[in-house]
Amino acid sequence: MALRPVHVNIKALDASAVGRFWAEALGWSAYSPGVTTYVGPAGGLVWPDPVALGVDVVPVSEPKTTTKNRVHLDLATTSAAHQAELVARLKALGATPVNVGQGEVPWTVLADPEGNEFCVLEPRGIHRDTGPIAVVVVDCADPRAMARFWGEAMDWTLHEVTDDHAVLRSAKAAGPYLEFLRTPGVKTVPDRIHLDLLPYPGDDKEAEVARLRALGATDLDLGQGDVPWTCLTDPEGHEFCVLALS
Repeated sequence: MALRPVHVNIKALDASAVGRFWAEALGWSAYSPGVTTYVGPAGGLVWPDPVALGVDVVPVSEPKTTTKNRVHLDLATTSAAHQAELVARLKALGATPVNVGQGEVPWTVLADPEGNEFCVLEPRGIHRDTGPIAVVVVDCADPRAMARFWGEAMDWTLHEVTDDHAVLRSAKAAGPYLEFLRTPGVKTVPDRIHLDLLPYPGDDKEAEVARLRALGATDLDLGQGDVPWTCLTDPEGHEFCVLALS
């Protein structure tokens, strides 16, 4: 039994506009199967076995606070010229440069039109086959503890773990990495970005949720009411959802 991440969930005041931004940013397509805007590779939704870790933009009524997100995306580039071109194109689409205390670094920190921070990385060989999203980065206090929880929660492989970071990736060696990065500060506001997990066909969702609780997950009431997904938090309070297969 294990779960797989299928969406990066982004909350937005204008889900359609933010979805269009991320579709243009990633070179993917935007689809609106319901109230949300799903961003993924061309060809539409493939459910319940998506071929990529997509982006699901969900409308909410509350704007992003000035607090830096504890989860963000790192985008891949293939050359210095590609990095410069991508940064320029993203700014033209509505992205803005932001200072999160990064100092002099080879990557560029931007924010999407609603202020969600992300990075455009310099070219790195390790990201040559990830696709447009190189890494989903999660700020945390204890990368080793996060590696233990998420390594058990998902079927992804643990590639590296130190006191400063932990890195996981799909056992299929495809798609982005998931990195837990030791970061000063504590979580003070709900995550604007989180992961959505999905059981495999034939697995029991409620049994998976019970397994996550035993690993240290906590139930989360966001006022979601009677919905087919289950909202939880990991041991450091990062929100995530376990989706139903249908």
